[in-house]
Amino acid sequence: MAWVGGVLYVFAVGLLIGGAPRASGTVHGVGALLAASLLVGVLRRGPVLALALALFGSMAVVVGPPSSAGVDLSASYQGQFLSYLPVDLVLGFIVATRARRASTVAAATSLVVQLLLVGGFTHGDSLTVNLVITLLAMAAACMVGLLSRERREHAMELRAQEVAEAVIAERLRIARELHDMVAHSIGIIAIQAGVGSRVIRTQPTEAHEALRAIEATSRETLSGLRRTLVALRQADPDAEVSERAPITPSPGLADLERLAATAADAGVRVDVRRGGEQRPLPADIDLSAYRIVQEALTNVVRHAGIGHCRVTIEYGDGELSVEIVDDGRGATEDGPVHGFGIVGMRERVALLHGRLSAGPRPEGGFRVAARLPLPDPAVAPLEAR
Repeated sequence: MAWVGGVLYVFAVGLLIGGAPRASGTVHGVGALLAASLLVGVLRRGPVLALALALFGSMAVVVGPPSSAGVDLSASYQGQFLSYLPVDLVLGFIVATRARRASTVAAATSLVVQLLLVGGFTHGDSLTVNLVITLLAMAAACMVGLLSRERREHAMELRAQEVAEAVIAERLRIARELHDMVAHSIGIIAIQAGVGSRVIRTQPTEAHEALRAIEATSRETLSGLRRTLVALRQADPDAEVSERAPITPSPGLADLERLAATAADAGVRVDVRRGGEQRPLPADIDLSAYRIVQEALTNVVRHAGIGHCRVTIEYGDGELSVEIVDDGRGATEDGPVHGFGIVGMRERVALLHGRLSAGPRPEGGFRVAARLPLPDPAVAPLEAR
């Protein structure tokens, strides 16, 4: 269809010249400008060919009418100059969309052709005026094309930057999830394996319980890893639907008792206290609060060296308070402040525009406290669905 438009353009220019040879230059210029609308399809498919056709049509309008033979066209050139507007428009499009080398060649060719016609068909004062008009029109077209190119390139850079930032944010989210999941489980498994190896000969029952805890923790971790990997695969449009297993719900504060039982199997009794009016929470806040408690309990199990800690969940009107307190030996050189756990907590809380404090207590032990803003209680259940 695009090539049909090119053929019709040539036919329209020929008809304009042959059908109205005595018409004024203005009539020919306006007619050529209207006929150039037939080049839209060619312009999209082949901008260089569209420029060549536009140059051909404009030259034909200027030199083609029989009345131009042996006549000074200085007076009529101003009207026929309208026929070169399509050339400048096509040139601007090429500058905006094509490589710089192709744009330079197109601009140079168009400039030479137009200057030759201006020099050959105008004389006297009209020569200077027409040269200035031609140069200004071409400069304006090229400038508009350059501005359009720069704006498009800037938009592409912004999109690329947004994509890169989104990738980095997603990598950090996945890293936090894997760290919270794996670090907690491996810590429990390591402790249970140590207990089992020490009592396997003297206390077979205790060794059996340790192995049972290792098995349960391993299965839970593998399930969480599988859930994460399945979620990542579902982002791939080429993944087979049959390979996508259903994703189990993400953990939340409702699973604290199970988390406390896991810590108890590792030798740390967890006292879970809840206050305020309990209500459904948005999924991101619920998951983040759970991960904060999980990471804090992991640090207690690995570093505190005690058998008891307290977890307090307070549902306020405008925020959720999470506090984990122990009476252990606090942070040491190998303690939690030198790992990635506290860093992950701070990132989670920062994403939710909350506040986190973590550090040794003056009276001994370690305290982790997070305050997460909550939406209005009336809309929270809707967001949690």
